[in-house]
Amino acid sequence: MTISRIMEKMIAFSEGNIHDIDHFIRVWTYARIIGELENIDDETLFILEIAAITHDIACPLCREKYGNTNGKYQEEEGIPLVKKFLSGTGVSEAQIERVAFLVGHHHTFTGIDSADWQILVEADYIANATEKGCSEQSINNFIQKIMKTESGKRILQSVFCICAEEDDIVEDIHDPCLRFQR
Repeated sequence: MTISRIMEKMIAFSEGNIHDIDHFIRVWTYARIIGELENIDDETLFILEIAAITHDIACPLCREKYGNTNGKYQEEEGIPLVKKFLSGTGVSEAQIERVAFLVGHHHTFTGIDSADWQILVEADYIANATEKGCSEQSINNFIQKIMKTESGKRILQSVFCICAEEDDIVEDIHDPCLRFQR
């Protein structure tokens, strides 16, 4: 099944919840961009894209069952849901297992040991930060403590027009942060 078909299936699964649909489309967009900029291989990018589309698959269930979308509940409830969602789609068992792992760890920031997991966490944070209006201090804290990809850092800084640390600045007249800083 193509990414477009999985996206279409997830949109239908969301039953008109515009917030959820907009969120996973933005996470998918950021994940794909970061993945391509970080030059991850095609197989890893495919898995990352599916995980980005389905990462919050448990949100409707969590709202109903727990009254909230706590990250730990999402991780626990998301694993069986995403396995069921992807069964019969032509996605291999190994790919489904990896997607399930990522869905089951997208709110876990410790022990990250792979590009797909790192990029999913970064892409979800960027989308969440834009939705919630995170403070510059919170964003800088996330950049310093959690983010590892240079592409993810640049995108997050560009989205919020936060200048890089002085030694990280590259002279680029197209960077709006640098233009405003002068």
